[in-house]
Amino acid sequence: MTPSRYPEQLLLLPYIGKWTFLAGLIAVLSGTASAGFLFALDYATHWRETHSWIIWLLPLAGFAVGWIYLKVGSSVEAGNNLLIDEIHDPKKVVPLRMAPLVLIGTVVSHLFGASVGREGTAVQMGGTLADQLTPIFRLRHSERRVILMAGISAGFASVFGTPLAGAIFGLEVLAIGRLRYDAIFPCMVAAIVADQVGMAWGVHHTHYAMNAMAPIGVWSVLAVMVAGMVFGLVGMAFAKSTHAASAFMKRRIGYAPLRPMVGGALVALAAWWLGTRYIGLGIPVIVEAFQQPVAPWDFLGKFAFTVASLGSGFKGGEVTPLFYIGATLGNAMAPLLQLPFALLAGLGFVAVFAGAANTPLASTIMAIELFGPQIGPYAALACVVAYLFSGHCGIYRSQRVSLVKYRLPPVARDRQPPLS
Repeated sequence: MTPSRYPEQLLLLPYIGKWTFLAGLIAVLSGTASAGFLFALDYATHWRETHSWIIWLLPLAGFAVGWIYLKVGSSVEAGNNLLIDEIHDPKKVVPLRMAPLVLIGTVVSHLFGASVGREGTAVQMGGTLADQLTPIFRLRHSERRVILMAGISAGFASVFGTPLAGAIFGLEVLAIGRLRYDAIFPCMVAAIVADQVGMAWGVHHTHYAMNAMAPIGVWSVLAVMVAGMVFGLVGMAFAKSTHAASAFMKRRIGYAPLRPMVGGALVALAAWWLGTRYIGLGIPVIVEAFQQPVAPWDFLGKFAFTVASLGSGFKGGEVTPLFYIGATLGNAMAPLLQLPFALLAGLGFVAVFAGAANTPLASTIMAIELFGPQIGPYAALACVVAYLFSGHCGIYRSQRVSLVKYRLPPVARDRQPPLS
């Protein structure tokens, strides 16, 4: 570093000013977009719940979404993976059409009853809107990486009401084993401000009552570790199943709009047979898992409905369904591990996500933000164990392996994935 006559802290002030302005602008755009999206999603969910017959139109809705993406959205169909690829290897600005397309596609998916999430939509809108600043301010490649990460953080934070977890998610999701600390200040500012912008628009996030805890002891620690192993394996199974379903549909059905049409027909028939408990976001069931025992097969039902929906091409995201799967799985495991329902539901809520997305730090912080600081030690343990047991795959195909999660003995080392 070239010596300077000025203190380093003084030279830092222009950097702070620049990124406060850019991250704040990203936050306003992303927080506003997320607020509009959440209001539209609430309306669509309420309309579907009061007009249950609409699920029979899910195949036609799937065809319409698939046709629109085929005609005008092929360049942005990769979604979150496109954003991650652009951060790793910047090429060209993400087309602005990604934001309205994923917004419309997700609202339509929820209106007609697909089992999808919402984080993918908020993250894609945040990243897309942030990237539009690249030509306006003539940002370099290194700066473009940072604003994309800030957009991801802002979208995640504003859709879940978890600003700290959102900031860390934008840093952690890109690569296994590495955090991008060069973007930590912009991501923090963008996530915190975007969350406040959403609340200023009147967004209200779901409250999950953590009304029972267990004292830290030998049994509770061991039980949480066992639960973390199961959560990690389920997260890995979800990621692999979703990728396998998508690959199967692409091999068997060449015309893209027919894939969600077929998947929509399967989901509609399954909902007619099993009921509507496993469609949409499933927030009421998640809340129920914190309050009382739920059916031990609920996590399997949501697992299957979500794999069918996402694997066939419906838009939305994976995270809220993962919350559902984890919370109901934890609820089912609570009697076996002799821990409170609410505690295991909360741990499953974040740990299955940690394993599927390879984001243990963001998931741990999310648990603290949603359920309170008392769950912190258990959440950290469950999320880290789930992260280890989920292997090196994940729900985001473009996520790279920067550092392997663990070092195996020499006889098994050849099975580890290569470093990227």
